[in-house]
Amino acid sequence: MNGISSLAAAAQRPVGGIKNTLGVQQAEEKRREEKQPERGAAPVYDEYLPGEKPQPIGQYWQGKDEQGQPKIYFDPPAESDRAADPGPKPGPDKAADSPEAKPDANPAAKDSGKKADGKKSEKCVGSTDKVDREIEKLKRQKERLEQQLNAETDESKIKELQRKLNQVVNELRRKDNDTYRRSHMEVSRV
Repeated sequence: MNGISSLAAAAQRPVGGIKNTLGVQQAEEKRREEKQPERGAAPVYDEYLPGEKPQPIGQYWQGKDEQGQPKIYFDPPAESDRAADPGPKPGPDKAADSPEAKPDANPAAKDSGKKADGKKSEKCVGSTDKVDREIEKLKRQKERLEQQLNAETDESKIKELQRKLNQVVNELRRKDNDTYRRSHMEVSRV
C-alpha cells in the first residue's frame, strides 16, 4: 500500500519526457508578458480622422395614418444629394406610386415648411391642459374636504376626512410643479 507521501513524490517527477520544467515555466511567463502591456505605458486612445462627408440616406419618422394608426414615414434626402447617389429603388413589392415611394403623398410632409437650405423643418407644440385640469380637480377636492372637515362633529368621520385630505395634499404637492407638467404634457406636431 502506498502512502500519501509517495503520491506527492510521483506528482513531482517529470511526465512524458519533459526534463526541464523550469524552461516550460519561463516560456509560459514570456507568453503572458507578451499578451499584457507593460505597466506604466501610455494609454491608447481612439483617434478621429476626418474624411469625406457620407451620403445622406434620408430620414425616417413616426406619424399616424388616416385611421389614426401609427405609421413610419420616410423622407428621402434632398434632390441635390440624390443626384450624386440615387440609392436603392423601390422593389417589386413597392410600386413607384406608393405613398412610401413619394414624399408628396405624405400629408405631414406637405404641411411642414422648408428652411433656406432646402431641408424640411417641423414644429411641435406641447400642451399641459390635461395636467392643469387634473391639478384644478385636486384643488377643488381639497377645498371640498376642508369644508366638510370644518363642518363635521363626529370623531371617526373627522379622522377619515383628515386622512383623505392628507392624500389629496400629498398628490397636489407631487403634481403641482413644472417637472410633472413637462413630463406629462402632450406633444403634437403642427
